[in-house]
Amino acid sequence: MEKVRIGIIGVGQIGKMHLQQYAAIPGAEVVAVCDINEAEARRAAEQYQIPNVYTDYREMLKRDDLVAVDVCLHNNYHAGATIAAFEAGKHVYCEKPIAGSYRDGEAMVEAAKRTGKMLHIQLGTLYRNETKAAKALIDDGKLGKLYHARSTGFRRRGRPFVDGYGTKFFTRKEFASGGALYDMGVYHIAQMLYLLGMPKVTRITGKTYQEMDMDAGRREESGFDVEELGLGFVRFEGGATLDIIEAWSVHLGGFEGPSIIGTEGGLRLPAFADYQGKMPFTFHTTVSDMDLDSTVDMNAMNFRWHSLRDNEDAYDSSQAHWISVLQGQVPLLPTAEIALSTMLISEGIYLSDRLDREVTAEEVREHSVSTAVKGN
Repeated sequence: MEKVRIGIIGVGQIGKMHLQQYAAIPGAEVVAVCDINEAEARRAAEQYQIPNVYTDYREMLKRDDLVAVDVCLHNNYHAGATIAAFEAGKHVYCEKPIAGSYRDGEAMVEAAKRTGKMLHIQLGTLYRNETKAAKALIDDGKLGKLYHARSTGFRRRGRPFVDGYGTKFFTRKEFASGGALYDMGVYHIAQMLYLLGMPKVTRITGKTYQEMDMDAGRREESGFDVEELGLGFVRFEGGATLDIIEAWSVHLGGFEGPSIIGTEGGLRLPAFADYQGKMPFTFHTTVSDMDLDSTVDMNAMNFRWHSLRDNEDAYDSSQAHWISVLQGQVPLLPTAEIALSTMLISEGIYLSDRLDREVTAEEVREHSVSTAVKGN
């Protein structure tokens, strides 16, 4: 099958990760990279044998051989580059979160519809084995009617830059708009929304914190003005609910993994930071008037599904899915819609905290303002 020709906008930490992942996908061919740091762009191009280097993405978008572009910029730069790419006739794969605000994310979704192009957002948790197992059990009715879910994300001291990992651009509203909720929470909230079947958000309440000590020099240099801990509670149309706790930094030894409960059964997923595999995927139900707690052999599931199902590898990762979609093998998962709903919830938590009360989804939409930065 013919390779999909791609251009990358931004070759920083995330852009390099995308380049590495594309290199492992036979159907992808990165033919151009762009970054305002020309030296860094040329280093990346040399490492991955990419023939064309740009410092202005508008110039790269003039190429008529690009099917799609991959936007790997900071949050507040997503909307400008994405909409420009749509208007240049390209499909777009964009890093999470969808943008720096709900209003900008909505503009991106509307631009995709207006131009007839596809928008795919990097929501890596949708492709994890536990998500696939949960979706299969839910779709087969093993949980019955779903009525509550929990989204959790834990780091002990993992604030970008100030705790030694990542750059200071993650910690400033000027570039990122939000902190833990926008950085990691998007993965976990999106995973729960996907498994719940994308229910319509009606009301949100929440609180954010930045309380823990940090190195004074790094605090000043970073301009750290976003949350390290976000808490929320969401009500959906139809009565289902979702509670959220997302920590970049907290004095605890860990959180339990995400969970979903229904009238016939419940699921507990591994914690996102469970690198040692101590928290298995578990299914809980009642059989013959006996309470049953069971685990799933994920390796056997993965092997069997890849052996027997057509195009199962199209769901191995976000980028593998994107390339398969562009090649016409599978339909695109609704990642843009999921990411936009995730943004509505996160921005609702910020608004609830600011107003010190529960807010409606409509209020969040009305209060949302563009944070988009135009530029390279």
